[in-house]
Amino acid sequence: MACGVEYSHPRFQISSLRALLLLTCLGLLAGCSEVKSQQPKANEALPVSVSTVQEKTVPVQLRTIGRVEAYATVAIKTRVGGEITRVHFQDGQEVNRGDLLFTLDPRPYEAALAEARAKLLRDSALAKNAENDARRYETLFEKNYVSRTQYELARANADALKATIEADRAAVENARLQLSYCFIHAPISGQTGSVLADLGNMIKANADDAMLVINQIQPIYVNFSVAERHLPQIKKYMTLGELSVDALIPGEEDRPVAGVLTFVDNTVDKASGTIVLKATFANQEKRLWPGLFVNVVVTLTTQPHAIVVPAHAVQTGQQGQYVFVVKADLTVESRPVTVGSQLDQEALVDSGLQAGEMVVTEGQLRLTTGARVEIKNTDQPGENTR
Repeated sequence: MACGVEYSHPRFQISSLRALLLLTCLGLLAGCSEVKSQQPKANEALPVSVSTVQEKTVPVQLRTIGRVEAYATVAIKTRVGGEITRVHFQDGQEVNRGDLLFTLDPRPYEAALAEARAKLLRDSALAKNAENDARRYETLFEKNYVSRTQYELARANADALKATIEADRAAVENARLQLSYCFIHAPISGQTGSVLADLGNMIKANADDAMLVINQIQPIYVNFSVAERHLPQIKKYMTLGELSVDALIPGEEDRPVAGVLTFVDNTVDKASGTIVLKATFANQEKRLWPGLFVNVVVTLTTQPHAIVVPAHAVQTGQQGQYVFVVKADLTVESRPVTVGSQLDQEALVDSGLQAGEMVVTEGQLRLTTGARVEIKNTDQPGENTR
């Protein structure tokens, strides 16, 4: 009676193993045959896209990231205390220099001005009377009717009241000045932020918190940093004239904002090895806004007779950078090149290429030196010639 134990004959196990090995070998042979079939034939022309090496004048530029800063920022505070009785603008409104922003309750300061004027009038009358007394005592003293002491006392009283009048006039001017501080005007033209002190609030003189912040955005700055190794070039070309700077807003790279370099910091940052620069922009369209990050392009000079190829034509291997050059017989050779810099989608080649040569821009993956190619793009001379 069976007890659940399986029995297998040794010859049957050997035959099964041989069959499995045979199937595995057949699968490997089929795979190798498939891989071999995928490899290009010796005379097969590989499709590629090419571009002609050009010689032209190109700008020498520095590229970095910058941040937009207001040309000037003013925090509005009051010089006198009082209640805000009127707010003359809206949040975010553009204001011009001299525009009225806030009005504080002027009545206490109007009363102080009236009091100062009244005191001036009173002391002016007393001074006039004292001056008349001094003249009378002078006449009596000349006739020996009064003593010198009495005359001098009258003269001193008249002179003291003259000084009092000068102090009163200063008090009137100060009271008038305090009254003027009740009407707060914009010190610069710019864009207002949120109103931080609303109608009816009691404001202390020169409080820590500002009532409003105004940013001047026409013109406006872009602050950015470059590596210290570029500083000699920047100083050199600044002596020859203004350096143009373009600010590229993310998403609007095709519409750069033009400005000029106006500031180079006087110290290199020891920690980062960079130096801070600023460019000034007229910002007529107000596309630049404080706090915005932008791509910055500083044009130092132009380089004539530069050899230029599309950037994606340049490959990087174990021996460095290289390109595939298409020869007259439509075969390619791998040629090492030295790339100086990259401008947009173009690479500036310092050595290794000459103007008029054709380089492969697409399809390099399957290429080796001596491989035949078929030119697929239609914007190059000699297409599909065999």
